[in-house]
Amino acid sequence: MELPESVTITEVGPRDGLQNEARILPLERKIELIDKLSQTGLKRIEAASFVHPKAIPQMANAIEVMKGITRAPGITYIGLVPNERGARDAIGSGVDEIATIASASEAHNKANVNRTIAETLEGIRDVATIVDEAGLRWSGYISTAFGCPYEGEVDPDVVIEIASKLRDYGASAISLGDTIGIGNPRQVEALVARCLDEVSGPELRLHFHDTRGLALANVMAAMNAGAKAFDGSVGGAGGCPYAPGASGNVATEDMVHMLHAVGVETGVDVDRLAEAAWLAEEILERELDGRYKRTLDRD
Repeated sequence: MELPESVTITEVGPRDGLQNEARILPLERKIELIDKLSQTGLKRIEAASFVHPKAIPQMANAIEVMKGITRAPGITYIGLVPNERGARDAIGSGVDEIATIASASEAHNKANVNRTIAETLEGIRDVATIVDEAGLRWSGYISTAFGCPYEGEVDPDVVIEIASKLRDYGASAISLGDTIGIGNPRQVEALVARCLDEVSGPELRLHFHDTRGLALANVMAAMNAGAKAFDGSVGGAGGCPYAPGASGNVATEDMVHMLHAVGVETGVDVDRLAEAAWLAEEILERELDGRYKRTLDRD
């Protein structure tokens, strides 16, 4: 396989990892988890989602989260926003980067943000203007890039079309999301290769869920096609409130352990990640799916 010397990891646990929890977590515990992750060597942490609390109650207090964390030097703290109001709130809270989101299927996009894809992309263009004026970078998630819980197969041409528009609007990065963990290595390799060839410019990131146990295999396939940036969630926490059947993200510590085993550097301390995963389990009051932490003795 053709593997890169190093990759960039974005930790999404504090946002994607918590948004599907049934229980609303105390503000101080969210801050505690982010501060713990900030001690692992990670350089990118998606800390909050600036959505209306009625839409996703678990993401309430996003502004207070950002103002309460202890920022570590060299870390980019990211806020996900659904609209212009969210973007202004995120910028005011002091985020370093903005993430936007659109789906590659109309049904999921409607369920997720109550808009058509075209309407969502118009909104992202407006967000991009606000973010550019603030002097920040922004990225665009494409959810259901490998399959949809409502529509089934997703046309790769639609993914490429959305990615091209995000690039034209000024996205610094584009992230392909396997929202329900249905992608397979051959499919991943083909779509990554197309994106790198047809949508040059923005960094390409991959966001895998492990619903069917293929997330790590898909990371390897994506690297073989040229990808060098991946999302992970501490402990494997996560899911989408509007994607029935979706389980957690690929566990960051499992992914980092695998990457180091095959000689790909991340700059992240995998054992400190395991400690953060134990903290996440304590906060969520349940065992998480990540496997690497189970091989360690906990003092």
